[in-house]
Amino acid sequence: MSSFQDLFDQYDWDTVKAGIYNKTALDVERALAAPRRNLEDFKALLSPAAMPYLEQMAQLSHRLTRQRFGNTMQLYIPLYLSNECQNICTYCGFSLDNKIRRKTLQPAEILQEVAAIKAMGYEHVLLVTGEAAQTVGVNYFQQALELIRPHFAHISMEVQPMDEEDYASLIPLGLQSVLVYQETYHRADYKLHHPKGRKSNFDYRLETPDRLGRAGIHKIGLGVLIGLEDWRTDSFFTALHLQYLEKTYWQTRYSISFPRLRPCTGGLPPKVEMKDRELVQLICAYRLLSPDVELSLSTRESEQFRNHVIKLGITAMSAGSKTNPGGYVADRESLEQFEISDERSPADIAQMLQTQGYEAVWKDWDRSLTK
Repeated sequence: MSSFQDLFDQYDWDTVKAGIYNKTALDVERALAAPRRNLEDFKALLSPAAMPYLEQMAQLSHRLTRQRFGNTMQLYIPLYLSNECQNICTYCGFSLDNKIRRKTLQPAEILQEVAAIKAMGYEHVLLVTGEAAQTVGVNYFQQALELIRPHFAHISMEVQPMDEEDYASLIPLGLQSVLVYQETYHRADYKLHHPKGRKSNFDYRLETPDRLGRAGIHKIGLGVLIGLEDWRTDSFFTALHLQYLEKTYWQTRYSISFPRLRPCTGGLPPKVEMKDRELVQLICAYRLLSPDVELSLSTRESEQFRNHVIKLGITAMSAGSKTNPGGYVADRESLEQFEISDERSPADIAQMLQTQGYEAVWKDWDRSLTK
């Protein structure tokens, strides 16, 4: 099998969806009792039939997470380098058709943002841009990494999909992790929400984790934008993708994120509303399927919700996030990508974690350990 697309093409969306919604209480009980769970078990744990078993799922998820990750929580922060974008996406504030002020940070501005983030205590930073290859392409990323690398122990990126050789060129400059969300695995709806720009190429985006794996990236982050399509079916395909990658690129680490569609300038309302209990169900289902996968929850979610789900499987959280270029220093005028819900400072989050018996981990790992 040369890429995930070969496997993906063997599945039909409607058939998978029916398989999830047809699961019964007996299927859920079998999944909960299984020593190791497969994708059919995952369907059961995702299904409406699993909702009465949420407390049991939560207890199992908590136990598995503590066994693998202990009482720790990785903290990270996004650094938005640019809001320039050549794509039209119906749900994003950076979309090309939004007539807003665009900004790309220059070297001095990047270093100002770095200083502000370091003052918060961070050693793990996530670099984020819109998708504008001519403005923020490989050369820009190479220069940015050279500036940023001396200041952080771990650097992640969430930018436009690139070719394998481009990723390979960034690894020696300090890139360790790449997040690339498929947004939705429903091919027709994907096209509906991405009518223009390079991002409209569903297959190229789908094959990005394969290119990352071949390039030798340390960690790959997956996810969908919850609200574009049926979240249960999209999550099954994310799990299918995860299991394929774990078997194919077994030396790589993996993470899953749970971005629920948030308000933004020019954005659309969610097609499918996910309730808080359903997000808890999804978090627990992933943990029961994969005890080793890292599960991340951003400041898109509310303060109250994040406080309550810490012990249910989450292993990484952002805190103090700004989603506009220059947001940590002085520039409040450039557009945010989406609205933040949890606005607490990193120090407040660390204190909250401590009161719940968790240790905030500011540093992921040292480069010296990999040499």
